Amino acid sequence: MRAVVWYGKKDVRVENREIKELQDHELKVKVAWAGICGSDLHEYDHGPIFIPVEDPDPITGGQAPLILGHEFSGVVEEIGSSVKDVKVGDRIAVYPIITKGLKDSKEDVFDGFSCLGLHLDGGFADYAIVPEKHAYKLPDSLSLEEGALMEPAAVAVQAVKEAELTIGDTVAVFGSGPIGLLTIMAAKAAGATNIIALDISETRLDKASQLGATHIINSSKVNPVEEIKRICPNGVDIAFEVAGVESTFKQAIEATKIRGLVMIVSIFSGNISWNPMDLTNGGVKVMATLAYEPSTFQQTIDLIANGQLEAKKVITDHIELEDIIEKGFEALINDKSQAKILVKLSGDN
Repeated sequence: MRAVVWYGKKDVRVENREIKELQDHELKVKVAWAGICGSDLHEYDHGPIFIPVEDPDPITGGQAPLILGHEFSGVVEEIGSSVKDVKVGDRIAVYPIITKGLKDSKEDVFDGFSCLGLHLDGGFADYAIVPEKHAYKLPDSLSLEEGALMEPAAVAVQAVKEAELTIGDTVAVFGSGPIGLLTIMAAKAAGATNIIALDISETRLDKASQLGATHIINSSKVNPVEEIKRICPNGVDIAFEVAGVESTFKQAIEATKIRGLVMIVSIFSGNISWNPMDLTNGGVKVMATLAYEPSTFQQTIDLIANGQLEAKKVITDHIELEDIIEKGFEALINDKSQAKILVKLSGDN
């Protein structure tokens, strides 16, 4: 089968691979669509970050070289002998997080935090092997294309839940890439009033405006903190840092009101420098989230199925698997008008 395999930084290859043997508790999934995530870009451009290289991952046993892709959907083609709740022909979205399974769900999601497509073979392939408990059935109203968006949308929904955003809160979202756009939509669904989107790409800011941002700020043209405080003189209740760079992290703190919250939703490719007194002087809290609970994944399916979260609107391109390097990774790195690029495998809907 065709597969996108990570060997090292800037060394990702589209090659033929044998599919692994199906175990009793697993499903063989014919992959329909798979999304390119920011973490895939980080592994391609800066890795290894999550991918185990020197030793196998202690939870999954996976080790590079491995198949990338953790945002994917497909149709169940074969089931193991002990599979009970999923049948051949079911249309599914894949919950990719693999944990030790020893703690309450709120803690367990970060207990080890391994992931299909990063710590074990994933979904950038014609077929994927998935444990039954990681398969979430899609309602008939949702396409498999939308199913491939469940994972990034769940990141945004979890971030809004963790921030305890309530009706009337003011929000700034630093970074209007795919997760930033989905965070804007999730904040709108949760009842935020002023939703301020920040980016340096006018195309992404236009998209943010279409998806629920009430104000947009191009950080390359104006002082973003001053502009935010022109809109919200005391600062915003919650600043979501979704860009993953030092400057936006500092700006997020400055733009947050006294005793407000900065929620980090991004992956930083390296260390940053900041003064903790910037928090102390205003009592600003900082939290971080990356994973999401199984219940959040199901809630995300429900939100999209009900039309409360129009995740499909973040898609900016569809590409073939063979074009994933130039039209996928390189395009996302160099073309800031791109947001979510979906990779076509079977293309089923």
